[in-house]
Amino acid sequence: MKKVLAIAVVASLFLGACKRYEKTPTGMPYILTKGPRKEKINQGDILKLNYEYKLKDSSIVNTFGHVPVYISVDTMKKGRYNFSEIMTDCYIGDKMEFTMSVDTMVKDGVLTYNNIFKKGDFITGKVEYLKKFADQAEQEKDYNNELELEKKREIKEVKDYAAKKKYKAIFTENGVGVVIEKEGTDTVKAVDGKVISVYYSGRLMSNDKEFDSNIKDGKHVGDALSFSIGAGSVIPGWDEGLKYFTKGSKGKLLIPAYLAYGMMGSPPVIPPFANLVFDVEVVNVKNKLDLELINPEKK
Repeated sequence: MKKVLAIAVVASLFLGACKRYEKTPTGMPYILTKGPRKEKINQGDILKLNYEYKLKDSSIVNTFGHVPVYISVDTMKKGRYNFSEIMTDCYIGDKMEFTMSVDTMVKDGVLTYNNIFKKGDFITGKVEYLKKFADQAEQEKDYNNELELEKKREIKEVKDYAAKKKYKAIFTENGVGVVIEKEGTDTVKAVDGKVISVYYSGRLMSNDKEFDSNIKDGKHVGDALSFSIGAGSVIPGWDEGLKYFTKGSKGKLLIPAYLAYGMMGSPPVIPPFANLVFDVEVVNVKNKLDLELINPEKK
């Protein structure tokens, strides 16, 4: 009898711990963890929320720990097979976990099969409803505050990375880390308006994975990348950090995400909110006029 009772207790604990999924009207499985249930989400509300989508162990998008998303609730534009289907059944403070079948999304025309989304795969996600606002002005104030917090987080991460690697970095006013590893052969710096020619390799600060380079096995590949400093033709972190380099100099740029590809990233190689590291070699710095005289077709 005691053995039977013990088995029954274990079984009841196991069943109680199991997650019980419900389904949205179009069949997406989800679990809702209820919050205080004081502020119901209604049509027309301006919401602040965090969400994440993952494929297997890889994050597709994730705002948790970064800048939240702000949306207006429009019940006339409810999506199919996603968390917006039951948004107006939720309250501020609620959390939801969900699972989305790639096959179903392909069938609905939301996705196509490719080398990332494959037949039989599932996307898992979660969302947390953080706050709602009285008006647009209140929401914009909150958003600007979140942007400032994100900048501070990224700059700290870059400085922590430099300290961990024991780099002798100079930091610009906006948080770009500049590491000069070899002094140049000239004194002319790459100030605004100068044309700079660079060989480089770029990698993610989080895992050192290379995403772009015109150097292979230590050798230059093709022409150096040439552009005018301060013209906005490259990411802001390059325009800011390369001003410390001269012709012949080598070093690193440690760039916070907000001065690189920011909250959108550059799919599929650079994820959102990615701090970046670039090894750079400056082969020339000259006036724009000089470049045009040599290469008139490249005006």
